[in-house]
Amino acid sequence: MSAPVILITGGSRGIGAGTAKLAARKGYDVALSYVRDQQGAENVAAEIRATGRRAAAIRADVGVEADIVKLFAEVDAQLGTLDVLVVNSGVNGKPYRLAEAPAAQIREVIDVNVTGAMLCAREGVRRMSTRNGGKGGSIVLVSSRVVDYGAPGEFVWYAASKAAINAFCLGLAREVGREGIRVNAVSPGPIDTEMLDAGRRAAVKEVVPLARIGTPEEVGEAILFLASPAASYCTGANLAVSGGR
Repeated sequence: MSAPVILITGGSRGIGAGTAKLAARKGYDVALSYVRDQQGAENVAAEIRATGRRAAAIRADVGVEADIVKLFAEVDAQLGTLDVLVVNSGVNGKPYRLAEAPAAQIREVIDVNVTGAMLCAREGVRRMSTRNGGKGGSIVLVSSRVVDYGAPGEFVWYAASKAAINAFCLGLAREVGREGIRVNAVSPGPIDTEMLDAGRRAAVKEVVPLARIGTPEEVGEAILFLASPAASYCTGANLAVSGGR
């Protein structure tokens, strides 16, 4: 019996890389996308292959529709039928108050975090939907607990982009639920990735009830739970992985 196939966008580092390696240990063949960090992506792919699972590292900018279409075509060709899609790619840009924020940075965040996420999900639905001849599947969107904080003075556009993902999760779950597709989200809090700057790291013990930073693998466990048959009656759910924050 062939292994299930999972695609993780933004899989060269951070939450994406942690989830990709964990997925391989749980028996998935793994495709992961990257934009710039080819070496990081290839290193993750090598670790996956070392477990005996297949891996494909594919360059794709999820802010560009043509790249997204090509990404999914490459997964089809290299690994076969897609079972799970993890929409993880995201950017936040440099911190600014909104009054000083460059339009180009705001536009990039929306293009990647919102439009790109929706187009990735579109390609997943086209393949998974029983309405389109697919066998069903699972989509997990990576949101953020920042939705409930707003990130004032730093990244209000990023918080807004993730609020859009929360609404999208609920709407898409209801749209495709009768087509064999479950759609859920995870909302990480402070996680040990390069997005977590020194100031936030220093504040973690004061603001997080569990008094520590989370790991990418802990988020990966939540993602893979939602993707798995163990969560077969979960759709439209949003699971906080935030140490209580």
